[in-house]
Formats: sequence, C-alpha cells, structure tokens
Amino acid sequence: MKADLQKLPFILKPFILSIFLSLPFLAFLSLQTPRPPLNKTTTTTPQNLPSDLKIRPGYSSYDAYLQRQLNKTLNPKLRQIWTTRDWTRKVKVFSQFFDGLKHRQLLFNGSKSLCIGARVGQEVAALKRVGVYDSVGIDLVPYPPLVLKGDFHHQPFDDETFDFEFSNVFDHALYPWKFGRSNGGGVCVLHVLLSRRADKYSANDLYSVKPLEQLFKNSELVEVRSIDGFGLDTEVVFRKKI
Repeated sequence: MKADLQKLPFILKPFILSIFLSLPFLAFLSLQTPRPPLNKTTTTTPQNLPSDLKIRPGYSSYDAYLQRQLNKTLNPKLRQIWTTRDWTRKVKVFSQFFDGLKHRQLLFNGSKSLCIGARVGQEVAALKRVGVYDSVGIDLVPYPPLVLKGDFHHQPFDDETFDFEFSNVFDHALYPWKFGRSNGGGVCVLHVLLSRRADKYSANDLYSVKPLEQLFKNSELVEVRSIDGFGLDTEVVFRKKI
C-alpha cells in the first residue's frame, strides 16, 4: 500500500490515506449499531371485540399459540387415552348429540359434515355411526382417515363446501372472529362453556351467547340449550341466512 501511495499525485495521497485509516472505525461502528428485530406474527385483538368475549393474554406470536396447542395435542399419554379409554364413551355421547340434531331436522344422513378441532376423530366416528357418512374432521395434527391436517383459523376448504359443521373447541380460538367466518354454509353447532372459566389451553373466555351472534352475523341463531358435554355446558346452533 505504501508503494502504491507513492505513485499517486501528491494532492490525492491524504484523501486515500484517510479512507484507508477509517475502515476499521467504520467496521467497529457497524457492530455497535442496534439492528431492527426480526418480524414476528404478533397477536392483535380488534377494538370492537364483544365485551363478553375475552382473549387471554400471554401469546407473543401466533407460532407461540400454535406450539402451546400442539403441546396438548401431541402429548402421547393424552393421545393414548383419546384412542382407547375415552373412545367408546365419547363416541357414544357424541352419537346421542347428533341423533338429537337429526330428530330436530338440523342434521341429515346426506349432510356433508365437518368437525373442527377434532383431535383423533371421535365426533367424526359418531357422525358416521348415526348415518352421516360423508363426514371428516380437521386438526393441527391429522389422524387419518377421520381427521385431516388443518388450522381452523385458516380453513383449507372453500365456502359452501359443507352443509353441517360441529365444534367443541371454540374456546381454543385465538382469533374467534376468524373462527366465526368458518361457517361456510348450512348449519353450525357449537358446544361452549359459559358458566365458568375454560381450561388452561383455552385462548379465550366466553361469558354469553351474544358474542357468537355478532361473530356469526351471516347466520341466524336457531337454538340455545344446556348440555353436559365433556366440561362444556351450552349447545348453540346457527343456520346460514338464505
């Protein structure tokens, strides 16, 4: 570098030398300058969310929410219970619920049915038991052939795909306003908890049926009745407006 500087015109030597000497200082500054944080998908709550529906705090991102749900869904002990000890009992109770809906002309053998948040598919098996054979479930973790992989916040189906939708996991929705929009057509039946706080994996707490009416604004409220449904106490039925 010294030999190269001697070849330059005298007036340029100080300029080139200053640039050369400043490079280490500039490199040092670049290491000290704070970098902007990586983008994260944060959880946001609309300002007009009904007062009787509370989103639980504590999720730094949607990925954090998904991981918490997967901690339960992938728990090997729970999955063993769901597919063995719980299976017969829950399929029997779900069958009674669905048989009652058939008697009230809200579900039919020819209904194309979806169970949202179906885990290992006990409710799907129950629908098939009562004669609704074109039935399938979605969950974060698939359990073929009864349950396909799917996130109920971003359903993998087009509107009007199903005539009947059932779910007992509304309390697990971090974005209930997206869950409400999932009712593609026909009848939607929700089993929810109103009388007390839901379990530790719940992402929201519902204190009345009114928020559901607002979320399912394209549907009419058909009936509300008390039930004993595996810790849930209220059945709410909507039918899409024609």
